[in-house]
Amino acid sequence: MAAKRFPALLHWSTAIPVAAIAALVAAWGRAPAVRLVLLVAAALVAAVVAAVHHAEIVAHRVGEPFSSLVLAVAVTVIEVSLVVSMMLAGGASAVALARDTVFAAVMIVSTGRGWPCESTIAEH
Repeated sequence: MAAKRFPALLHWSTAIPVAAIAALVAAWGRAPAVRLVLLVAAALVAAVVAAVHHAEIVAHRVGEPFSSLVLAVAVTVIEVSLVVSMMLAGGASAVALARDTVFAAVMIVSTGRGWPCESTIAEH
C-alpha cells in the first residue's frame, strides 16, 4: 500500500507553499495587475491552510495537552506574520495597525463580541 502514496513534493500541503513562494516572487517589487493580486491572495490563503494542516498533523502526533499549544502557537505565528506583512506594505500609514489588531483581539476574547457595539456605548 505504501507504493500507492504520492511523493512528498506532489502532496498538496507541500506543493501549495512552493507555488505561493513562486507567486510571491512573481509579484515582488511590481505594481501588479488585478489578476496577479488575486493570484497572490489565493496563494496566501492556500499557504495558510497548508500551514494549519501541518500544525494539525504535529498536534495529533504529540497528543494532548501539547496539541492545543501547538495549534495556538501556529495560529499566533500566522496572525503575527500577516500583521507584519500588512505593516510593511502599508508604510507610515500602518503604524497603529499592530496596536489596533491586538486591541481588537483582546476585546473579542474578553467580551465575546467586537467593539464598539451598541450595548458597550450605551453603558458609558
